[in-house]
Amino acid sequence: MRDDPDVEAVLSAGRSSGPSGQPPPGNPVRPPRATATDLRLVPAALAAWVSAWWLTVTEPRAVLAATLVGTALVALLGALLLVDRCRPRRGPAPRVPALGTPKPKTPGPCTPEPRTPGRRWLAQCALIVACVLAVLVAGTVHLVVRDRGGAAGLAAQGATVEVVGRVVGEPATVTNPWSGAADSVRTTLAVDALEGRGAAAPAGGQIDVLAGLAWGDLAYGSEVRASGRLMPPDPGDKAVATLVATGPPTVTGAPVPALGVVNTLRADLLTASDGLPADARALLPGVAVGDTSRIDDELDEALQATGLTHVTAVSGGHFAIVVATVAALCATARAPRQVRVVVTGVVMAGFVLLVHPDPSVLRAAAMGVVGLVGIGLGRPSRALPALAAVVVVLLVLDPWLARSYGFVLSSVATAALVLGTQPVAGRLTPWIGKAPAFALAVPLTAQLACAPILVLLDPSVATYAVPANLVAAPALVPATVLGVLATLVAPWFPAAGVVLAWPAGLASWWIAAVARFFADLPGARLPWPGGAGGAAALAVLTVVGLVLAWHWRWVAGLGGVRVPWSRGSGWPHTWRTAARANLREAFAARRRRATLRFLVAWAVVVAVASGCVAYAWPRWIAPAGRDVPADWAVAACDVGQGDGLVVRTGAGRGLMVDVGPAGDAAGTCLDELGIERIDLLVLTHFHADHVGGLDAVLDGRQVDRVLVTGLGDPAAQADRVLDDLGARGVPVEVAEAAAGGVLGDVSWEVLQAGPGEAAPSPQRGRPALAEVDGGANDASIALLVTTPQLTLVALGDLEDAGQEALDRTLRSRAHGAEVDVVKVAHHGSRVQSTGLAATLSPTVAIVSSGENTYGHPTDTALDLYESVGAAVLRTDRCGTFALVVRDGALAVAGCEDG
Repeated sequence: MRDDPDVEAVLSAGRSSGPSGQPPPGNPVRPPRATATDLRLVPAALAAWVSAWWLTVTEPRAVLAATLVGTALVALLGALLLVDRCRPRRGPAPRVPALGTPKPKTPGPCTPEPRTPGRRWLAQCALIVACVLAVLVAGTVHLVVRDRGGAAGLAAQGATVEVVGRVVGEPATVTNPWSGAADSVRTTLAVDALEGRGAAAPAGGQIDVLAGLAWGDLAYGSEVRASGRLMPPDPGDKAVATLVATGPPTVTGAPVPALGVVNTLRADLLTASDGLPADARALLPGVAVGDTSRIDDELDEALQATGLTHVTAVSGGHFAIVVATVAALCATARAPRQVRVVVTGVVMAGFVLLVHPDPSVLRAAAMGVVGLVGIGLGRPSRALPALAAVVVVLLVLDPWLARSYGFVLSSVATAALVLGTQPVAGRLTPWIGKAPAFALAVPLTAQLACAPILVLLDPSVATYAVPANLVAAPALVPATVLGVLATLVAPWFPAAGVVLAWPAGLASWWIAAVARFFADLPGARLPWPGGAGGAAALAVLTVVGLVLAWHWRWVAGLGGVRVPWSRGSGWPHTWRTAARANLREAFAARRRRATLRFLVAWAVVVAVASGCVAYAWPRWIAPAGRDVPADWAVAACDVGQGDGLVVRTGAGRGLMVDVGPAGDAAGTCLDELGIERIDLLVLTHFHADHVGGLDAVLDGRQVDRVLVTGLGDPAAQADRVLDDLGARGVPVEVAEAAAGGVLGDVSWEVLQAGPGEAAPSPQRGRPALAEVDGGANDASIALLVTTPQLTLVALGDLEDAGQEALDRTLRSRAHGAEVDVVKVAHHGSRVQSTGLAATLSPTVAIVSSGENTYGHPTDTALDLYESVGAAVLRTDRCGTFALVVRDGALAVAGCEDG
């Protein structure tokens, strides 16, 4: 009995109280003080995140220099703290103690003084620098391990290689956004051996693989041998290169035993769920173990439109459900605390293996535990420091998480849940009750926090995300728990696995039905500007809305409306009384003189809200495009006498070749196509009809990278373009032959480029251009673009010499040079290479021209491409048009007169 802490607390309280349990005189009972949220680790976590972001795109020398500076700062701050701690106490001379009182202790030489604001700031700075240094040191190790192999060098050369590695990423089928066909697979290999250019290269790092459907059958953890072409990765990617595989892989080794068992469990879940209804059959493996191989595009689109994609991406919510279930079972069995901790840890480790131990899964596990502790225990003051510590640890383990949208969304959502759920639920409780308030607060806080980040991925707002999550939430727990149980039971007792799969499938069906219902409602997606500007505008609008909703009584008071019921009482007792009182106050307020506070407050609120709405208004009223379907693959913009070509690389994203003459034609075309982000902008040369519309293209959208020719002719035009790009902070590189890259499912390669010095990295400054008068047309960049369904060559303004040189280059390529689409050189001028046209042998020839005095396009050019079997499409007759691929056939949309 004496060992019970609660009894001991009661006895202690009794000993310190007076008669009848009353507090002793002079020692009144004080109410417990609210615990303040501990924010000390938050700045350190943010600094670590920024450091990791910078680390992944910076040269190793700069990282090493930053590490040395960080080490010196940590040493300096530590020394200052130590000196401050050991500083002798200063103060008045000690008083002589009264007779009978104990003699005070003499402070030692290093007795610390009470903490002062200056000392706290010094300690905070030391903590921030220490976390940054930890990320830099660990990141340096990661970079060394990543780059020790030879894949980066071979990728820069576009070499054909043979690679041996283990599958460390779940093979995912990639759906062609234009044809709707799932015809390729993306996965990741940890490189064990690499051979290219006739020599074996050191192994190390990971490579992304883009390959055919045969790769979709690979088991996670298998060792494979494959061949293909290496392409450089995008800046900031964790993978050292991208392998475009040329054939099916050869399996050379099985997964380790643990992963073999996991693969068997996952396969048997698919078998057990075969008899379920279509949506349940597709969604159950995703909810239970993150297997999305059966989810079709229509269901996936519905999940995205309603903010329910988290149910199939193994998130912190899945781990929270698993941990809560295990904790409840342990509590029911009255297991000791030590047993509960061990059991929970074992179950979580097993669940990580079951859903495959990818970095995103490990991140979700950590976030799930933090979120569960913060919400379940109601201790945001403890949960937020734990979240910040988890962020720092995860960034130390994997700095590339800093560039992962999943990492940002997990962190923000978890912080919102642990900080916002309790206050929001408290505000809602008087109105709808405690349980409904808590159920509504969870999706509401998560959606409000994540919406500004989600617009960076998809320039729209999921209007019904909160009600959809609220309605679907009750089904998520049984779908997850019963789905995991069915997975574990199915290999040993298939009938029991089927029995468990049916109720789990029905719960999954309910989630799919909710997603489809809300996605089909009018206005399910509200268009919103993308990029940093759109995210910032939505964040500001959200904050303004929260402030107004949180202080609605104050807002009502500013409007002269008296609220006739007390704070925290919820709905009024008598609506009639409230209505009459508000009506009287409203009429009285009209006669009341407006105060300066009233005018200023409402002016600020209206101005901020109006600014955000005005920023988003063009996106709301922008047309979907004149006769341009949603599944367009290539679009030729009608920019007049100039060039403007766009290749779709994803939702709201594209690769653009030239921007046309001065004016807003190119920008308007991008608005009609819904392009909010340009992954790559290629300026073939600096003539005004190819670069004049740059400002309209840059305004209101994000441009990740610009590729320019190496010849700065005409010089004034080249200087203006480079100055504009530099002022906006857009990275610029000089094109070099054989350079290339991958943008989602689209790859690009420079076939030919004009003379010029090699471009420095974007961090070093402005690229150097050759200063030669004349020859700008033949210095045009010739670009090859490959999508999953078509190939395209853009010829810029190449003339005789440039076209003949390109023809020789293409004929020397071993795998042929025929393409599907050609952007005809120089607006269809008479200078066209017969040999190049025959070598390319396109299905479609695009001629971009407008009103001019040069006779473009000429009959010579039109007849030449028609003679090689191409359908010639002209922007001067069609206007803006698009190419689509449907059922394997290339078709044109938006042009009846080619």
